[in-house]
Amino acid sequence: MLQPVAIATKSLRDYAPFVGNDLIEKIIHLAKPLRGARVLHLNATAFGGGVAEILTSLVPLMKDVGLNAEWRVIYGTDPFFNVTKSFHNALQGAPLTLTSEAERTYLEVNRLNAEAFCGEYDFVIVHDPQPAAMRHFLDHRLSRHWIWRCHIDTSHPNETVLAFIKPYLEQYDASIFTLPGFVPSSLRLRRTFFITPTIDPLSPKNQPLSLDEARRILASFKVDTTRPLVTQVSRFDPWKDPIGVINAYRMAKVELPQLQLALVGCMATDDPEGWDYYARTLRHAGNDEDICILHNFQGAGNLAVNAFQVASDVVLQKSTREGFGLVVTEALWKGKAMVAGNVGGIPLQVIDGKTGYLVDNALGAAERMYHLLTDRDLRDRMGRDAREHVGQHFLTPHHLLNYLDLFTALDRQPETDVSAEVGIDGFKLTTALENGR
Repeated sequence: MLQPVAIATKSLRDYAPFVGNDLIEKIIHLAKPLRGARVLHLNATAFGGGVAEILTSLVPLMKDVGLNAEWRVIYGTDPFFNVTKSFHNALQGAPLTLTSEAERTYLEVNRLNAEAFCGEYDFVIVHDPQPAAMRHFLDHRLSRHWIWRCHIDTSHPNETVLAFIKPYLEQYDASIFTLPGFVPSSLRLRRTFFITPTIDPLSPKNQPLSLDEARRILASFKVDTTRPLVTQVSRFDPWKDPIGVINAYRMAKVELPQLQLALVGCMATDDPEGWDYYARTLRHAGNDEDICILHNFQGAGNLAVNAFQVASDVVLQKSTREGFGLVVTEALWKGKAMVAGNVGGIPLQVIDGKTGYLVDNALGAAERMYHLLTDRDLRDRMGRDAREHVGQHFLTPHHLLNYLDLFTALDRQPETDVSAEVGIDGFKLTTALENGR
């Protein structure tokens, strides 16, 4: 049997102060015809990274509105996770020579997990590439609707890896991407939906934390809370570009010699590359005592991440590829002006010049950091706009609403061509039941 993940109990009505009663009532009304629906979320890890954080809140809220929702994690070996990490990178555009051994490893572990699959469901949501081939090894009659959820930026994939995984993705009844531009043109998907990720304002990482308490926590990590601080929270991953962050910090420090940098990361079981890139980041930082590099196994858990975001003067996310970037959402929700890479789903959140700045390189990041660090009024104004923007679009009840819309559409109009548009501050996302490619 696939490993079940224990989930907490959550109440949708607790979120009314953040999203308003009208949205809560709309969700409850939409959920009524779906009560009792059997829903399974399936992914590769119960902690570390955005998918696990999303499911920690989304699954309990699905249960709260009457769905019979579960979350399970696949079994994997070290060689398997090495392969899937290389697939993850390749689907975001990294070069990769695909070997027959890698193909066998991927398919064999997916086959074994398919054999461990138990139960019948109305909706099975399979997250990201790791378990994507399981559907191929299962009798489709076991569940009514199979949905593949892609959380990464696949706008410029390695074509060899895409060609290998393509037949398995095309067996799904529906797929979810964050943006239309992420859907590779060669995929022939049955139905495609577009849903943005969200954060939970009631989670330990996002609950209100006073500046004094945040500074106390930072002091325990030997950060000087009397001096300016910039922080990036992310996995240690080449796409998050911690090396480029250090370079940008060093450029800004020429003009602001008191500046400090924190890089706070999370190690996950499905990311064996993380330790290597963490070591590389440490080497690049050298002996600079003003750079603090931490991860979850050093005590930098959710509360510490919250504290670093709250106490930082500016928060960075200098990604070179990014499906969405929940760490961006978290910082914006805390009223922080961002300096972030102009890639993937980040521009949905960082509206350039309004909720932060978008940059293309380390020099641009250094210039925008300096600009914000020397203008408190600008930081405060952007921070207020940032929190408002997240509150309108990117909190967990919005995510729940989108999934209920998807389930309703699949149940009611399984073969009909239907589309609806949702506008987000100048960015138009199209939800299309039929891809029409």
